[in-house]
Amino acid sequence: MREFDIAIVGAGLAGSLAALALSDSGRSVALIAPPARVTDGRTTALMDQSIVFLKALGLWDDIAPHAAALETMQILDGTARLLRAPPVAFRSGEVGLSAFGYNIPNAPFLDVLDNRIAADDGIVRLPNGVTAATAFENGVELALDDGARVLARLVVGADGRKSKIRESAGIAVRAWSYPQAALVLNFSHDRPHGNVSTEFHTESGPFTQVPLPGRRSSLVWVLPPKEAVRLSGLSDAELSQAVEARMQSMLGKVAVEGGAQSFPLSGMTADRFGKGRIALVGEAAHAFPPIGAQGLNLSLRDIMALKDLLQASEPTAYDAIGDHFDRKRQVDVRSRTLSVDLLNRSLLSDFLPVQFLRSAGLHLLSALGPLRSVVMREGIEPGGSFKAFRDTLRERIARKQA
Repeated sequence: MREFDIAIVGAGLAGSLAALALSDSGRSVALIAPPARVTDGRTTALMDQSIVFLKALGLWDDIAPHAAALETMQILDGTARLLRAPPVAFRSGEVGLSAFGYNIPNAPFLDVLDNRIAADDGIVRLPNGVTAATAFENGVELALDDGARVLARLVVGADGRKSKIRESAGIAVRAWSYPQAALVLNFSHDRPHGNVSTEFHTESGPFTQVPLPGRRSSLVWVLPPKEAVRLSGLSDAELSQAVEARMQSMLGKVAVEGGAQSFPLSGMTADRFGKGRIALVGEAAHAFPPIGAQGLNLSLRDIMALKDLLQASEPTAYDAIGDHFDRKRQVDVRSRTLSVDLLNRSLLSDFLPVQFLRSAGLHLLSALGPLRSVVMREGIEPGGSFKAFRDTLRERIARKQA
């Protein structure tokens, strides 16, 4: 039986980043996941806090050539309802940043991580699936699908919504579905995007264009499931016309790249995010619709929190890491899940008071710069607005004392 300090199960973006983040602690790390992976045509928008973390891991220089800056994020009301909201533009310069973050295609992102993991002597890659995890006093024993067994002092479940690690730990989940599907694709366009991301709010959900390098963008189009199936069955030329029409030709002529993907929208949160010697990160712990660029950013905060806990603990103290991790992640995960769920449901609602509240909220964001700044900072980093206020207060006090 092979033994490791930390075993990470799952080698998607969250699992791979967890392996690289935890391997520099001087602990032995195993990354356990089958090698086969379907090419991922989606993109991931990472906010400034996440980019800072990637830089600290020494990854950003390899990822940056594939990424496009998000300098402005605008919301446009694309509904035909009686109560319509004004356009709202969030500009990174308003909060002292050159960009809110960057949009990165998943496929080259994963390639960069795979190459770094292969070159990291602190990580052992085991190309296996995990069939069960059994906790003992001195560690967690993992049964692999080839019959081998691994003993780890701490197990990190990054194995997705159907997590075998979560199931073996006896952690239940709350899951829900939406009457929506997401159509995901990339496209080129005649006009430059100017590093502006545009989110149209429609009766069926958001239609979100996000910049890619050059005159290319990614798209997440939330639709009724039957309409998503219909659109995904169109030819590239027909789908290009549909995208351009929905965007009101803002970026000129559109050419959809092959490989449009459609999947149903749902949400899930685990009852707890850690237990004993097990911690859950990424979609093993939480999952929700691709709205507001929260998914992988939330997963990276899982990894940051776990890294901080390990750095603050004794090198041999693993028995209660999962419980400490659970307490540390509750507020962030629950609040982000709730906010995304409410935003999505507000778009679907035909109830006039809900439409009024949504419209009034966007009016306030459009008119009040300080409120807009608070929302922007909180979107980038939880507690960001409080930290900015604290830093400003300290600077003022320092100037008065000088």
